[in-house]
Amino acid sequence: MLLELFPEGVEEADDGWAVYTDETGEAALRSRFSIRTSGVGEGWEDAWRAFHRGVVVGRFWIGPPWETPAHGLEPIVIHPGRAFGTGAHGTTRTCAELLQRLDPTSVLDVGCGSGVLSIAAAKLGFGPIVAIDRDVAAVEATHENARVNGVEVEVRSADALDDELPEAGLVLANVELDVVELLLPRLATRRAIVSGFLDCDEPRTPGWRRIERVVRDGWAADLLERS
Repeated sequence: MLLELFPEGVEEADDGWAVYTDETGEAALRSRFSIRTSGVGEGWEDAWRAFHRGVVVGRFWIGPPWETPAHGLEPIVIHPGRAFGTGAHGTTRTCAELLQRLDPTSVLDVGCGSGVLSIAAAKLGFGPIVAIDRDVAAVEATHENARVNGVEVEVRSADALDDELPEAGLVLANVELDVVELLLPRLATRRAIVSGFLDCDEPRTPGWRRIERVVRDGWAADLLERS
């Protein structure tokens, strides 16, 4: 919940969690949690950077712009900002692992967040790629991150459960479990990579069969195909 509010990062403390934020962020915290505030020392503005480190996912290094990409890997540079998804989360990594096992086709990225999966798909030769999210910050982040990484992604503001969805050979949906279950009946596609749920969860997917599952850090991603 904290990472959804503060994708820049939170820090685990001895008796709870620490968030570096401003008055707007403090108000968001107070509306959801019982909190206490305290002053912080010099250098707090950069302290959150220590939370974000690059990760290796198959052929990719995914990390922030202030780190040096791992040698010999394809870099995906993502600036942590207001949109969820820096590449380190288990759901993003499992989706990226499955994506690398498929042949390129057209892609619809539902709930694109910061655009990690769309960018990975583009670097793997998938296309055309359409990325959608109902969060304006996510649309802006995906557009900017695609530009920084030198790939072409069409980014749209849309609600995947209400708006008309473009056809694609593969759908990527790293979203919540209930959204996955509501989304699948709306898709006109043969395959989908879905995540956003724990490895103990079994999404209800009538009309689809699971081809493969990848688990990491207690999270799961499923490659589904129409049955």
